[in-house]
Formats: sequence, C-alpha cells, structure tokens
Amino acid sequence: MIAVVCERYGPPDVLKLADVPKPVPRANEVLIKIRAASLNAFDWHMLLPDPPMVRFMGGGLLKPKNRILGTDMAGRVEAIGENAARFKPGDEVYGDLARWGCGACAEYVCAPEEALAPKPANMTFAQAAAAPMASLTALQGLRAKGHIRKGQRVLINGASGGVGTFAVQIAKYFEAEVTAVCSAGNMEMARSLGADHVIDYSKEDFTTSGKQYDLILAANGFHPLADYKRALAPGGNYVMTGGSMKQIFQAMLLAPWYSMTGGKKLGGITAHANRKDLIFMKELMEAGKVVPVIDRVCPLAEVPEALRYLLAGHARGKVVIKVEDNASGR
Repeated sequence: MIAVVCERYGPPDVLKLADVPKPVPRANEVLIKIRAASLNAFDWHMLLPDPPMVRFMGGGLLKPKNRILGTDMAGRVEAIGENAARFKPGDEVYGDLARWGCGACAEYVCAPEEALAPKPANMTFAQAAAAPMASLTALQGLRAKGHIRKGQRVLINGASGGVGTFAVQIAKYFEAEVTAVCSAGNMEMARSLGADHVIDYSKEDFTTSGKQYDLILAANGFHPLADYKRALAPGGNYVMTGGSMKQIFQAMLLAPWYSMTGGKKLGGITAHANRKDLIFMKELMEAGKVVPVIDRVCPLAEVPEALRYLLAGHARGKVVIKVEDNASGR
C-alpha cells in the first residue's frame, strides 16, 4: 500500500510517499480502507518536533516513533480481528488515531474499535475525516473544561481555523451567545456558522474593549494570560486549545497561579480521543447542528505542501487529504 512516511524529524520536506506492507488487524482491531484523512497542528508538532519535549513524551527520542503521518480518518471496514464485535466489513467509520499510533495518511490502517465510531450518514468521507480531533478539542474545551451553559457569553479566539469553526457551532448548540474573533476575510464565514458577534482582530482588541465573557476558548491568537483574565467575567473560564509555543507554555506554567486569585479559572486542554465523544459529534452532524468547514482537499502526494499551508496559519477550517486507490501490488 501507499503511505506518507516520515523516517526522521524535520520540516514537511522530510516526508515521502512509500510502498509499505498492508497492515493486518490484531484481535481487537479492524482494518480500514481509508477514503480521506485530515491534517492538524498535532501532525506538525510531532513532525518537527515542536516543542522539543515531544521527543520525551512518546514521539520518539531520535526519530519519530510513528512512521506514518496522520490522526484523523474516515473509511470503510475491510476486515476485523477475531475479537472485534462492534463493526463488520463494509461499515463506514471515522476516528482519531492519535492515541493508537497515527497512520491515517495511507491507503489502509488498523485501529482498535474504541478509536472509531460510525461515520455520520449525511457526511461525505472528506467531511467526516475533517471532524475527529478538531471537533473533540472544541467539544471538550467548551463542555468538559469550560463548563459551558445556556445563555453564557462565549468568545472564540481563532474562530476560522479547524478547532475554531467547530467551537462556534458547538457553542451555539449549547445556546450560548457567541463572539467570534478572526480576520476580516473570515468574518462572513463566522457569521454563517452562527456567531452572534464577530470581531476583526486587526481592528479591535477584545481584551481592551471593556467587555467581559463567561468563557473564552483560545484556539489561536496570542494574548498574555493577564489580558485574557481581564476579559473574563467574574467566575469565568479561559481554555487554551492551541496556538503559539509561548501561548502553550504560559497556559501550562502560569495558568494555575493566575487561577488562584480573582475567582477566574485559566488553563489548557489537550483533546482525549474517545468513542463516546465521536458518537456525540456524529449525532450533531447528522442533526445538521454542526457542519465541517473544509479549506481544501489534496491528494496523498501533496501532504508536504498541505502541511506547509497549515503551518502558515491561514487555513479556513480543515485541510483534507483524499486517499485514492493505487495499484501498489501489496
């Protein structure tokens, strides 16, 4: 089979297409013929590695532990292991493989059943592949960490990216009053996703406007933690889901200290892939409450260029990889 392989850490140029053996499912796994995958900031963090501590957190000390790139995928079950019971050959599934060795940028992958959920029936494979990591990050940031409630004033900073586009829609599902922060060129898109108010970050700094919010989810866009705290209403929550290394380290190191005074909570979250939340998102998508936003669709051969585009930080929604059939002979 054909796969995008990384043999060493480095920029996207180190990636290459390779013909590798087709995997065989273990007892509790299923073999999936992948139809589409999508890229996330997680992928380039693991590839570079950035931050360097990735090497010591399971990524591999001298070279990447996971040779085949990609966490998000959607496809069709081709075979099942002897103990697999949830799926059968022909079932359409989607999932996040970050906890199970990645491998989505390939023609086939094996995954445990707990990593998968049925594909939303009304979504294409490309749309389904766009959802797993970004939608679960938004959901867990808003619900599990942010404790979102009906009627709250919720601000999404970085509302036009992968996580941000899901966060706007999920916050509206929970009946919040949503303010989206993005560039001027993405303001209409944010409104179309349901945002009640939209701020052009190049013209207005929401942290100095005097307005306060019950929940701020920072999917991108750097502000010092003191600025975020000032923009929180009493009892408010700030949740960092992604951004610059400076932003990430501030959330890790300083947020607990900032949370000790003023009755406001600040912190970060890393998505935890799980079947329960995948099913919840499947139901939202089937009900039309959430629609994945796709910036562009690229073939496997263009994964390095697609990653460079994602690294530039201007993607509107998700970058999806379409996996074509190849007569690899293996």
